[in-house]
Amino acid sequence: MESDDDGDVQEEEEGEEEEDGQGTGENELQFPFGAEIDPLAFVEKGTDCSQPYQQFERFEYEALAAQKRRRAALLEKCQTGEPKDQQQQLFGATIDDIRAAASIKDSDLADLEELWEASGFGTISHRGRKRKRKSKRAFRKNPEITRKLGEANLFYAMSDYEKALQLLEEIVRLAPNMPDPYHTLGLVHYSMGNRKKAINFYMLAAHLKPTDVSLWKRIAAWSLEEGLSSGQAIYCLKRAMKSDPEDILVKWELASLYSEIKEFTKAAETYEAILTTHPVDVEACKMAAKMHQQSGRIDEATKVLKKMLHEHPTEADLTVVNLLAELYMDNKAFSSVISCIEEARNIYCAGQGLPLDLAVKSGIAHAHLGNKSIAKDYCEALHKEQPEEVAELIMQVADAYREMEEYQCAMQYYAMLDGVTFCQNKSLWIKLSACHLALRDHAAAVGLYKKIIQESPSDIDARIKLASLLLEMDKLDEALLYLSPPQDKSQDNVGDEQLWCSNGKVILLLAKVHYTMANHDLFLEVTIPFFHEVLETEIFNQQHVRGPRRLPKSVLLARAKWLEDADGLRDAFIRYSPALPSNIRSKAARARRALQRRESEKEERRAAALARGLEWNSDEDEVERPLVEFVPKVHGLPGMFEDEEHFDIFMQTCKVLATRKCYGEALELINKALRVGHPTLFSRRPQLRDLGTEITIKAKDAKRGFDCVRHMVQQQPYSLNAWNWYYQVVCSSEGRIPKHHKFLLTMRNKYPDCIPPIMIYGHQFSLISQPQGALREYLQAHKLQPEDPFINLCVGVSLINLSLGARLTNRNQCVMQGFAFLHKYHELSENSQESNYNLARAYHHVGFVTIAVHYYEKVLAHPEKDYPRTNTLEDPFVTFGDSLQSSEADGIVKGMCDLRREAAFNLHLIYKKSGAIDLARQVLQDFCNV
Repeated sequence: MESDDDGDVQEEEEGEEEEDGQGTGENELQFPFGAEIDPLAFVEKGTDCSQPYQQFERFEYEALAAQKRRRAALLEKCQTGEPKDQQQQLFGATIDDIRAAASIKDSDLADLEELWEASGFGTISHRGRKRKRKSKRAFRKNPEITRKLGEANLFYAMSDYEKALQLLEEIVRLAPNMPDPYHTLGLVHYSMGNRKKAINFYMLAAHLKPTDVSLWKRIAAWSLEEGLSSGQAIYCLKRAMKSDPEDILVKWELASLYSEIKEFTKAAETYEAILTTHPVDVEACKMAAKMHQQSGRIDEATKVLKKMLHEHPTEADLTVVNLLAELYMDNKAFSSVISCIEEARNIYCAGQGLPLDLAVKSGIAHAHLGNKSIAKDYCEALHKEQPEEVAELIMQVADAYREMEEYQCAMQYYAMLDGVTFCQNKSLWIKLSACHLALRDHAAAVGLYKKIIQESPSDIDARIKLASLLLEMDKLDEALLYLSPPQDKSQDNVGDEQLWCSNGKVILLLAKVHYTMANHDLFLEVTIPFFHEVLETEIFNQQHVRGPRRLPKSVLLARAKWLEDADGLRDAFIRYSPALPSNIRSKAARARRALQRRESEKEERRAAALARGLEWNSDEDEVERPLVEFVPKVHGLPGMFEDEEHFDIFMQTCKVLATRKCYGEALELINKALRVGHPTLFSRRPQLRDLGTEITIKAKDAKRGFDCVRHMVQQQPYSLNAWNWYYQVVCSSEGRIPKHHKFLLTMRNKYPDCIPPIMIYGHQFSLISQPQGALREYLQAHKLQPEDPFINLCVGVSLINLSLGARLTNRNQCVMQGFAFLHKYHELSENSQESNYNLARAYHHVGFVTIAVHYYEKVLAHPEKDYPRTNTLEDPFVTFGDSLQSSEADGIVKGMCDLRREAAFNLHLIYKKSGAIDLARQVLQDFCNV
């Protein structure tokens, strides 16, 4: 009997709870109003928030997370808290016994009941729940709260809003989770004109009474009227749809909102939800297909329409067939277009002709399949209609023929639109110009592009296309007119000028025109600022956006401090930069994503705390260090390295600068280009380095061009011409090059059998008057190549210079060894004029003037002929052109390497010193006259 009474009480209480909105599953997530958060302060704070619904989403997320954690803890306690034999004795126990055995709180009672029944232990007694519900019912039916709520409603009816607000706020403090006072507060504030605050109170009431669909709809409508975020209206409509899945109007409103914010996938899913309850809704079917089409899911769109046609053919109509045919055409399934239309003819058009739009689509499909005669029959009906009425269909047919490269047919249909005013626009002119170009009618295409520019002066593509056509027609002046900035610099033209005159494609095409017209001054005026901006932008992006390859130690320490494995590192030792273990260092280097996730979670906790009105105290450092430094990416101009033509203009710019002897500016551009890490640049870097090498040789400025000649030597380490260029640049440089000695030492160690770096080392010692060091290097080269005349010359000269030192004991032996190497050089040179002169100069230097006279006379007796110097510019690396080499060739003078005048001058000195003045004068008169 007692159990029956309990059952009656239980049924009565459950009925009351369902009536108050407390018996649904929605109310399982209790909002933390009351002790934790003051709802009135929450509303006041929410009026300043552009999206207050996000706070409720955060509450739900936190409540669900807490519920999951609580259930997991209960399950673990039930599994591990008691021995197995004691658990088996609990199968027939009541919920009070279980709660007492496991020390479970009342707040966890519902979770325990759900876990208990889900585990298959059967139903449990509900005495604890009855007590809980009795206390709730007693609290809800508090006569004091009921009386005050009635008085507040009376004051609202009498328009005494101030007293109504005072009573309602007092009720909220007494019963913060009761929905009625929030609803009345919303009404009061709405009557007072505080629409946003009224919406927030309605939001509280709706969350405490989630089954009230009309309330959710009202909040959504007011949110849109007040211009709030569409996200809040979507949130309310989703809650309304969840409370009443049969409400079709809510789904339509939700789908339209998704479509407005371009969430096409979600809009399509919502329309499909309408079809789930109302499968014969043709409009919902078409809208779902359109949303799938907008999101690029053509297969899903066709599947929805085909399902409607096959399952409900009587409810569908020709608009569904038309939309399905369009989808097939977008997917290039022309056979499916024809079969779909023919099937629709049998169902909807029995004994009648096809509508014009379907007939045209069928004709286009036949044209794509090669059935031109059938296509012409289907499209013939367009000629019988007024062009204004069927302009869209005519455009579709013309576009189809243009795509099939049937330009004559396309022109015929485009010509039908000449009298249609609303079709005379830029789109039609571009299509017509494409047809004229395909038919080699450049003049007509130029006229159309001029019309486009006249209508839209800032159209960059039209200007570029028109200028390119004029260049092909050799109308350079007219092309220059359409590419040059406007002369009028008034305020009306500033916007257009910034829109198209500063575009990279326009600038490069303008430079091409200037270069073709040989206007090199204007060419450089256009290209130099542009290329500097492009290169600086690329360098900035790759330095700041990519970031350093290796993380600094401070960042690794900061990350390791946040990792669980690094908890043992004391803060006191962080300042001394301790050596991190290898495993922690590796994890810290890969911890960027994990730390970003922690940062986002920390931000959510901070926002949740502020929403509750609490102060946010972080346990971490007060100084927040950003995990990844954000550097805004500069908007780059069109990549000049991706287009071969643009790269050629860059090369032409550097060559023109070189011909004008602006070597420094040309090398600056080349060095910037070499610093850019663009993927398409790697294959073009040899061209840049070769050009930089030649300019460096001409400029004699190794500070800017050293990298070019260094790379050339690295590419051909055994090339004598490459090393000649390298040493010529180094020696001709006015300043000291710090990288030279380090690079030379690297190359010498890397290629020990390479003679040029050894010889250059010897020359460096000779320049600083250290013959002993120079002799050591030259002898090492002599071991590798003993029959080289130049090496023998260098060894002989170094030995003679060494013999002139004051500290040398075996001076005579050193002199004899030196002349032995010089005579070997003389022999290997086949008694050339140069070897005779060098041998004579050596004897003259040590004081053997008699022997020196003999060799000087041999030089004078040598037959006269040209001795042009070696052209060091002849090498496969050089790609500069003839402009620089022509000046080099012009500099070659007849007899420029003839040594007779030098020998005669030295010989006259010997004669003069010995007292033979007349003989000395005679030598000068014979060989040194100008």
